[in-house]
Amino acid sequence: MRLTIVGCSGSFAGPTSPASCYLVRAEHEGRTWNLALDIGAGALGTLQQHIDPRDLDAIVLSHLHPDHCIDLCGLYVVQRYHPEGPSRPLPVYGPTGSGKRMSEAYGLDDQHAMDSEFDYRDLVDRTPLTVGPFTITPFAVNHPIEAYGVRVEADGVVLAYTGDTDECDALTPLMTGADLVLADAAFVEGRDDAPGIHMSGASCARTALRAGGVRRLMLTHIPAWNDPEVCRSQAEQHWPTEVELATPGATYDL
Repeated sequence: MRLTIVGCSGSFAGPTSPASCYLVRAEHEGRTWNLALDIGAGALGTLQQHIDPRDLDAIVLSHLHPDHCIDLCGLYVVQRYHPEGPSRPLPVYGPTGSGKRMSEAYGLDDQHAMDSEFDYRDLVDRTPLTVGPFTITPFAVNHPIEAYGVRVEADGVVLAYTGDTDECDALTPLMTGADLVLADAAFVEGRDDAPGIHMSGASCARTALRAGGVRRLMLTHIPAWNDPEVCRSQAEQHWPTEVELATPGATYDL
């Protein structure tokens, strides 16, 4: 399994990174399977540096805030108007009502207007789904709207992506035994205290320690106004080894 950080800026696209989008790839049945976790503001452009968007096998939307889903509108144009003709409807797994929300975002009155381009499927808490080599298990997490962390397994490797969340009990089964935890660290410990929205680097580390068996901790979703090194330093006060920072454009072998 390989993870490419397409975009990791928190809450909005930053000066050096799109908003959230993570490309996960694995070999299976003689070809490469491509899974996108979120496709936030600015991500579609950068995604094309790595793959043709028409080669995506599925997208998982952790939640429906624009910094995690809005570039699905651009992908709709790719799907519908590409000069090579229409491709198959792309499976999009997301919270309840994703199709209606994205149609509205594009200015379409019919909630089913994108059904020829996207095959929308609702995520169900702790109910696994399969895409090629990937087993994907969503966990409902602690955010102001319906939101999920996502556990992705393939070839004996586990990636845990928290999406946007504050600390919650669901993070334990999401993270336990993960080879890499990609964790929302939008808040700074001691400065940001709004409950039920995001974690700090310190709370990411504490949560991963409680889960147990986590090999690597990587902080992501850091807004442009934060110093990533402050977030890393706060996490490393609790984490026994080096804490990594998600780097736009980087690819990691898991």
